[in-house]
Amino acid sequence: MKKPLVVDLDGTLLRSDILVESALGYVRCGVVYAISILFWIFRGKALLKEELANRVPLRVDVLPYNHKVLGFLEEQKKHRPIVLATATHQLYADQIGEHLGLFDRIIATGNGQNVSAHTKRDLLVETYGEKGFDYIGNSMADVPVWKSAENAYVADPEPGVLKKAHQQGNVEMVFRTRSNIWSALVRALRPHQWLKNLLIGIPLLASHQFTNTGAILSALLAFVLFSLIASSGYLINDLLDLDSDRHHERKRHRPLASGDLPLVTGIAAIPLLVLVAFVLSFLFLPAGFSVSLGLYFLLSVSYSQYLKRIAVVDTIILACLYTLRIIAGAFACGLVPTFWILAFSMFLFLSLAMVKRYAELLDSRAKGEHAKTKGRGYFSDDLEIVANLGTAAGYLSVLVLALYIQDERTVSMYAVPELIWLACPILLFWISRIWMITHRGTMHDDPVLFAVKDRVSLLSGGLFALVFILAVFV
Repeated sequence: MKKPLVVDLDGTLLRSDILVESALGYVRCGVVYAISILFWIFRGKALLKEELANRVPLRVDVLPYNHKVLGFLEEQKKHRPIVLATATHQLYADQIGEHLGLFDRIIATGNGQNVSAHTKRDLLVETYGEKGFDYIGNSMADVPVWKSAENAYVADPEPGVLKKAHQQGNVEMVFRTRSNIWSALVRALRPHQWLKNLLIGIPLLASHQFTNTGAILSALLAFVLFSLIASSGYLINDLLDLDSDRHHERKRHRPLASGDLPLVTGIAAIPLLVLVAFVLSFLFLPAGFSVSLGLYFLLSVSYSQYLKRIAVVDTIILACLYTLRIIAGAFACGLVPTFWILAFSMFLFLSLAMVKRYAELLDSRAKGEHAKTKGRGYFSDDLEIVANLGTAAGYLSVLVLALYIQDERTVSMYAVPELIWLACPILLFWISRIWMITHRGTMHDDPVLFAVKDRVSLLSGGLFALVFILAVFV
């Protein structure tokens, strides 16, 4: 019999970790489920993996496989047996084996035995003999296995692993498929989305505090802290949405869904971001801002966990999250958010949230899909009602702006408040255009980010701002 090539799964053949994937899938059912996981951990890894495998189905066909390693295995299979030896539970390992159709034998965790590190090494030596097999791995747990293998292959090694592998003196090949992890982490934090947090400065501008240095510095710090919390929310959302993201044409390329960023790195970054944000908030900003920041975090987590699956509620929550930025900005600068700003924000951002849902539903309808959209509470047949609700909300924001012009406080704040009427047709044009673009199927981005890159939107925004500047100083 020719010497078999044995391959590890997590982090090697798979650019992910099945244990973490299944745990996230279980927590997705509800935060309280995390308590069960903690209880199982104390009873051993083998039992933890068995309990999760029996409760959490995984779509093995969309998992992020390492195609370099997979291609190498397919080539080697022409010459010798291929064996999968993994600490993953037998149930998942068998499903992956059936999907890939590549393995002559599968050795996996089961019957109370966690097949990892020395246990894996002992099983392989017992079956194939010392130096009777070659082995592909990636982690510190693979070091003892490499020691007993004839040839060692290393795939996307964890920090310090490659040095340990080379110390065995039998490294034959190293597969590198991951880009820089720090670069992947930055992409997962979505810094381009931080532009939305510029809304924090709206109360400062609306109250004409243009020369208040202290308020400006507070707004800048608030912007940074909100960005940290927002990024932690994006990480939570991506971790809970791994399966649905992998079914999406564009979202499957996100760092966590694609395996560019290890799941444990994404999980570890969340508490760090939250801790830094709240410590700095408590130390340097008013209590009202900290409360707003906490409410934003809780709402965003609830949105990722539950609320985004409820039709209409999801868009209302998105509008609330935008409006909370404005409320937080007011508290950070020691100001009181006005009724007009909050009402205008709620209607405008509800309209833009509906734009996002409409674009998704239009794409589903174009593909001939009529079932409920994955991870959402909508059907493609809801397209027309979503458009009606969204355009109505957008036009209501214009009505709020028109009513704002007549407010007594507005009259006292502007030299020529009547000029603000010019902002109404500009806003009407922009909202109508956004909906027209979406209806034509060319709205592929978040509408807020689309506006930042769209020349007509930027021109409309510049004219809109100019109207208010002229109303103040003319």
